[in-house]
Amino acid sequence: MGPRESAAHSVATAGSAVVFAGATVIIALVGLLVVNIPFLTVMGLAAAGTVAIAVLIALTLLPAIMGFTGNRLGRQNRVLDWRPRRARTREKASIRYARFITRRPLAVVLIGLTLLLGIAIPATHMNLGLPDDGSKSTATTERKSYDLLTAGFGPGFNGPLTVVVDAPHLSAGEQKDLANKVVAGLKEFPGVAAVSPATQNEAGDLTVVKVTPTTGPASDETKDLVTALRDKAGEIRDQTGIEAFVTGTTALNIDTADTLNAALPKYVAVVVGLALLLLMIVFRSVLVPIKAAVGFLLSIGASMGLVVWVFQDGHLADLLGVAQPGPIVSFLPILLIGILFGLAMDYEVFLVSRMREAFVHTGKARESIITGYGHSGRVVTAAAIIMTAVFGAFLLSDDPIVKSIGLALAFGVLADAFIVRMTLVPAVMALLGRRAWWMPRRLGRIVPTIDIEGERLAQA
Repeated sequence: MGPRESAAHSVATAGSAVVFAGATVIIALVGLLVVNIPFLTVMGLAAAGTVAIAVLIALTLLPAIMGFTGNRLGRQNRVLDWRPRRARTREKASIRYARFITRRPLAVVLIGLTLLLGIAIPATHMNLGLPDDGSKSTATTERKSYDLLTAGFGPGFNGPLTVVVDAPHLSAGEQKDLANKVVAGLKEFPGVAAVSPATQNEAGDLTVVKVTPTTGPASDETKDLVTALRDKAGEIRDQTGIEAFVTGTTALNIDTADTLNAALPKYVAVVVGLALLLLMIVFRSVLVPIKAAVGFLLSIGASMGLVVWVFQDGHLADLLGVAQPGPIVSFLPILLIGILFGLAMDYEVFLVSRMREAFVHTGKARESIITGYGHSGRVVTAAAIIMTAVFGAFLLSDDPIVKSIGLALAFGVLADAFIVRMTLVPAVMALLGRRAWWMPRRLGRIVPTIDIEGERLAQA
């Protein structure tokens, strides 16, 4: 074809895959709204807008630029193509790998599942929280201050709690008595190292007390103390009508972690559910979307397992510059799911859409897997290497939170692209055969038909 015809043909076929791949990413990022954490909402909306712009550029600006280059775009550069003539005529490595997988699909699936599930095992004891300054590098001033305060006053001095008592209906004398009782009661509370003198406002109806725990801000014991204090505040409110609250940075971090933990199942259900519907429309299949979602969950499990093994359990800590093992940052699982799900579905659409295209045109299940793999394997490989390099650069940071995000995303992309999409997907498709493209007739009449493979274009 000439330049104009080839550009139009690619936008009409591969362009559809780009639209649906971008849509899955946007769904995952906009889905952060359900978490109801402001900074995650802003991140999700900004990133989703960027993806939408990237899709528009791919469908409009890129073909326009190709129009300027004309026939020069297709010229072969012999300097860059350094391979000998015999290597240029050989069957592509991606096709040879696809043939190997489709000949032994069951063995490949078992090995891949064993590897991913084995790496995911540490995630079963994952402890989420917001790491304190004790996890920073020993060269930073924050860590030096943290260690000095811990040595001088105890670990709880780095994360004091603020207890606020609101009793506007009491008289001035009763307010003073209440302040003394609050201080005395807190001193006797288990897990409390010190209590500051009570501070009251001018009206005397608001009392503030600083409580220093015996344990550090990121410890489970401090979290238990906050829970126990709030339970006691609830009992006092029920008995006397006096309102008491536990706040401060440490309590806020604990609440943020709990909110994220509670929102995680809802977020996964929303994102995966919408993506399953979208993939069902794209591929007109029931099993292919389910396979894509299960593969994604395996990638998430393996990625979080490695992060827990390194940052929480302390393995390879010296190699990666982890100063102090501690809890995994609470927003990492949701952030990982949002970003990695979009990338995983990108790779799924690029790879399986070409398999679907070959199957629609030939009706041969096994051959379509090899053909589609040969067309899209290098695209997925290049995309995964680029994203791994981007996320891997985060490991150069001194901040442990940034390091953990970088490791989770970099390994997650590697595992999803090369183990799940490039290995398990063709193996499972080979095991399913023609059943991979099955859809119940009643459901098929409801689901709209979208010609993502360009079948009508090929018939024109």
